[in-house]
Amino acid sequence: MATFVSGEEQPSLNGLNSDSQAKKLTDLPTELLEHILCFPVLKHVDICNVSCCCKRLHDVCHGRGKVWGHQYKLRWPRLQRFYRQNECCDWLKEYKTRHRVGIQIRRTVESISKRFFTEVPCVGQVLGDSFAEIESLGMPEHFCEDELLFILNSDKRKSLTLKYYAKKILYFLRQQNILRSLKTFLEQPAEQQSALEGAVLVDQYCNPLADVTLDSISAQLDEITEKVKKMLRIKNSSHPSLHIAQGEHLVVEDFELQRQVVCALNSVLYEQLQYKGNEFDYYNPLNSYIHQVLLRHTGIPISLSVLYMTLARKLGVQLEPVNFPNHFLLRWCQKPRGSDDIYDFVYIDAFGKGKQLTAKECEYLIGHQVTADYYSAISTTEVLLRMVGNLLNIGKRGEGNEKSYQLLRDSLDLYLTINPDNVQYLLLQARLYFHLGIWPEKVLDILQHIQALDPSQHGAVGYLVQHTLEHIQHKKHPVTPEVKRRSTPEHLEVQYSVGLIMKHKRSGYNCVIYGWDPKCTMSQEWITTMRVHQLSNGANQPFYNVLVQDGTCRYAAQENLEPHSAPLEIGHPEVGRYFSEFAASHYVANEELQTRYPEDMDDTLGTVQELYHRLTSGFGEQEQACATNQTNHPATPM
Repeated sequence: MATFVSGEEQPSLNGLNSDSQAKKLTDLPTELLEHILCFPVLKHVDICNVSCCCKRLHDVCHGRGKVWGHQYKLRWPRLQRFYRQNECCDWLKEYKTRHRVGIQIRRTVESISKRFFTEVPCVGQVLGDSFAEIESLGMPEHFCEDELLFILNSDKRKSLTLKYYAKKILYFLRQQNILRSLKTFLEQPAEQQSALEGAVLVDQYCNPLADVTLDSISAQLDEITEKVKKMLRIKNSSHPSLHIAQGEHLVVEDFELQRQVVCALNSVLYEQLQYKGNEFDYYNPLNSYIHQVLLRHTGIPISLSVLYMTLARKLGVQLEPVNFPNHFLLRWCQKPRGSDDIYDFVYIDAFGKGKQLTAKECEYLIGHQVTADYYSAISTTEVLLRMVGNLLNIGKRGEGNEKSYQLLRDSLDLYLTINPDNVQYLLLQARLYFHLGIWPEKVLDILQHIQALDPSQHGAVGYLVQHTLEHIQHKKHPVTPEVKRRSTPEHLEVQYSVGLIMKHKRSGYNCVIYGWDPKCTMSQEWITTMRVHQLSNGANQPFYNVLVQDGTCRYAAQENLEPHSAPLEIGHPEVGRYFSEFAASHYVANEELQTRYPEDMDDTLGTVQELYHRLTSGFGEQEQACATNQTNHPATPM
């Protein structure tokens, strides 16, 4: 056992006295102390505690020093791009500010569920005063975005409600920034507007959570351009397009040289890279997003035309967009000084693998004659209006689910940013918001604008104004939601509870229950349409609100549902609105849903225990019995 001695009697190592034994941590050089305090295991609380020990350590942990700089970078790595390398700033102050903003944002997100659980959340309306508080802090917007991303990237199966609203807020904030960028883009002179940049802005607005940037899209097009140049070099090593640097604008005048570029472009794009028109899934919105066209090598006429035209211009060939009905085209002038004659152009079908058409052949493409106006070149703004118009039509064709409504809202926002006085689409936007029951104040603003633009719309406007005012009045006196207790006599037939993962016996879909009624509460028309009377118990049985794996919400009869034999997560965008966590075998209802169904969670836990834990223990007992059997009867060698 070691014996401790003190004073002069303490033996020295190897019989020698050493001053190093008297050294303390604070005697170490500053650089070494900083290195020690930058160990990843140390958190900001540890650094605060260390800096309170003594003046020496307090000085080492000063705000502008390496230690707090390291803590800041460790906690918020995504924010580093907003600081210059080796920038000297007060990292402790930055840390405190960023931390305070983070707390405020988290409180804002947490408060939204309590206020908007019973309504369709419209974030522009939801944020209101809450984000005014954050803006009053005077902090950069990227602080807010980073905190929202931190929430979204936390434990996948937990804090689902927090993530649900954080995602909506991030979606909204990014869209506001993109709209500002689009307005700036539209203010540029027409000749300076790039169809590619406009297409990227449309893509970004409809996919604000995706990592889509003009730089990344341009880099991919530069790679394709280099492939075309490689092909050109084989055909004509002295071709002028080979010497066009990235970002340089040069027009190749000679028609034979232009033809060589177009041939090489067709070869690379359609033969080597296998781009093609998406004939089999034409109305998929992904066909309109330029980053998806580059990823999937397929699109519709307008998206492929923007891609084709941009590549051709990078190689010195000027092509113009043509707003041809039902089939977007490009035109290539065959006269050296330009022309207004439609027969002096070759028309290129980017959807049809770059096929070159005459004016007459274009009519064969759509099956009817058109006037010469349809062969005219159009502006970048008109290209964007057609692109957004396609998305609008896809949204209208949708199934009435969350995804199609979101696409319709996004495309209307874009269209009315480009063309703010289109009465038809303003009225559609007002009707959509009214139908969804969101943002009634915004609906009144839209209707007032419509009335000023076109007084003849007073009938439709008056009807919507009246019902919107009724909606606003109704919101001032909200109805207390019904609380459903399983123990009441009228609910005794309800077998299943919220949070259980189910399988539909007939349709086979997987789903999670988020509500129930003791009897079917839908209209007689719905009951007849859905053939509820053909069920053995008809409408006189419990019905359940379920979120389905395919993204839809359905109303299912009890006799058609059964607990899933192997519970799995349900990939529905609205899961976080109702549940706070996925607990391996079931979903945990959030505070708001538990208030509505106060006795359901106990029942859910009991069902889970009975169904899955018993099954697991049964398997365990079987395995143990097999092991015992093998021990008592060892295998006989053959």
